[in-house]
Amino acid sequence: MCSFCNQRSISGSQKDLTPSDIHSAAQTAIASLTAGEASGGEIAFFGGSFTMVEREYMISLLEAAHEYIRKGIFKGIRISTRPDGITPEICGILKKYGVTAVELGAQSLDDRVLLMNERGHTAKQVEDATLMLKEYGFEVGLQMMTGLYGSEDADSLETAEKIVRLMPDTVRIYPTVIIKGTKLHELMKSGEFSPKGIPETVELCAKLIPMFENAGIKVIRVGLHSGGNVEEDYAGGAYHPALRELCEGRIYYNNALSMLEKIGRGSYILNVNPREISKMTGQKKENLLKLREKGYSCTVRGAEGLGKYEVKIHKEVFR
Repeated sequence: MCSFCNQRSISGSQKDLTPSDIHSAAQTAIASLTAGEASGGEIAFFGGSFTMVEREYMISLLEAAHEYIRKGIFKGIRISTRPDGITPEICGILKKYGVTAVELGAQSLDDRVLLMNERGHTAKQVEDATLMLKEYGFEVGLQMMTGLYGSEDADSLETAEKIVRLMPDTVRIYPTVIIKGTKLHELMKSGEFSPKGIPETVELCAKLIPMFENAGIKVIRVGLHSGGNVEEDYAGGAYHPALRELCEGRIYYNNALSMLEKIGRGSYILNVNPREISKMTGQKKENLLKLREKGYSCTVRGAEGLGKYEVKIHKEVFR
């Protein structure tokens, strides 16, 4: 149990998974899809360190899931685990039972931050595990956290730079959320730890997301999933059910502002991809209101052919 962990709350699970649970979940998924749709999906084991549970138990779960992979109903199995839960023996077992993707809870690549948050592994173990998984041909995902106890934006940015050098296939960014029953909750109540809120977290993640995407690394999640007992057990920190939307909105705002500052104050039309209009506008028109405060009166319009985060600016002509 690390300083921030309460997996029962995060996953919403109050009991151990059984092979029959896997069959039930798979059958439910199959029944909800039309013929052939399931073959593009995966069976995923999340909410704990999968490769560090009792070995026979782990294999019993893999055997149940592998039945659907062998029959071609699903394309593979995705698991999450700790970096120190990866060995050549484990990789061999995962390969045997059809695991195709492994996500590692790296959280930080700063040994000081890892130690302060009682992670029990080092940055080098993250690097070694990533390279080993790549050698065995797995799709590799790395999960990082921001705002941990003892962490500042500078070390989060440095962690992101190190992750980029490792070139995983995917990344998840989890800003720290304080869950009741964790050490961070105790530190927060004592006043020793003040978690970062939404505004500063959004600003940081608006820098992290482009770092990964520009390197060709897919960001598949920003922030904790809603549901389970997260809302019930939330005690502080950067939790928002639409956190990624806020972060991507900030990216658009930052991009637009940097261009407008070179042009000068006035009235402008901001063109973005039609699917991205709401992000450029911001929640409750926040981005447009902030730009207006700085002297830029802007209208957002869709324009086909523009890429993600791309903004084209035109002077508004009044007739």
